[in-house]
Amino acid sequence: MGSIYLPLHHGKAPYWLLGRMKKLAKPIIALIIKEFGEKEFFERMSDPIFFQSFSNVLGFDWNSSGSTTVLTGVLKSVLNTSDFSIRVAGGKGKEGLKTPEHVVRFADELGIGSKAEELIKVSRLAAKVDGVALQDGYDIYHHALLFSPKYCVVIQQGMNTHARLARRYHWKVSSFSAKAEEPHSGIITVRRENSVMNLVARESRENRETILDVVRDGTFQRDYRKLLSVLRYRESVVVPKRIDWNAIEKAYNLQPERFEELLLVRGIGKAAIRALALVADIIYNAEYSTQDPAKYCFAVGGKDGVPFPVDRRSYDEVIEFMRDAIKQAELGRFEKLEALKRLQASFYSSAEGRRA
Repeated sequence: MGSIYLPLHHGKAPYWLLGRMKKLAKPIIALIIKEFGEKEFFERMSDPIFFQSFSNVLGFDWNSSGSTTVLTGVLKSVLNTSDFSIRVAGGKGKEGLKTPEHVVRFADELGIGSKAEELIKVSRLAAKVDGVALQDGYDIYHHALLFSPKYCVVIQQGMNTHARLARRYHWKVSSFSAKAEEPHSGIITVRRENSVMNLVARESRENRETILDVVRDGTFQRDYRKLLSVLRYRESVVVPKRIDWNAIEKAYNLQPERFEELLLVRGIGKAAIRALALVADIIYNAEYSTQDPAKYCFAVGGKDGVPFPVDRRSYDEVIEFMRDAIKQAELGRFEKLEALKRLQASFYSSAEGRRA
């Protein structure tokens, strides 16, 4: 696995750059869909390296946590229009909390209103998995759901305020469904964390099944007291002291058959899942994975002048070229290849000029 540095950055993309990012993103997205199909676009959005590269190609910071929020904003501006049958719900902070209402509105626009509940369930499960089942020290603050009448993909970002770092979670493309086991196509981060409770790993399957047994049997409080007794003198294991017992009782009454159902019970949070996982591990010998599941592209410059300042004239030339490429999309393969060679040559000459 590779790694990429994602420090927490403040500030906003300047207006002149943001406007150009939107203008350039539109023809690139249109070409991907036209040449390779809608599913390929979703596959690329689920690839954290491609997503980062796309942000870089549009001129944003090469390593900023803001790449996620800014590119998501650009995608919303471009895709949430009549030009595409793809929509982007959610966003940063309060916008992320509005995902359900966004989904309902956009699903109606796309003529798939009957699928809204399925999409909302995917959204909720993704938030619970990355925020509760995968305890890696990062709190989710950005949540986006991209969907069309056929496909959907979730992109989330979490922050570790103590280390001032961020990591981005990309989910696998699906047709309105999601699972808690190995759900990610990739997680991009600066470093691998040592203290991780990874309940989404395949190796944690027995632990997840034992958690369900404990909940369904109604033995949790007894097992929890036993856990506290066993770990009384072991400072290396952090056991949550405050747990929402009402949520555990609700889960018991619901008798969930799948781990995903348990996660979606309102009130089941980090503390409850951590305590359950420790009970399953230490009391019933069902271990969980402690492996961090987490895993370097410019064309027109970067907002902060790295690796070189954005050349506005070159940027506008690229936008015009891409617009022309859309018009020429019906040309034969030879003409397309010649056009791509001209674009490649223009980028190389631009980069060489800056190195000189």
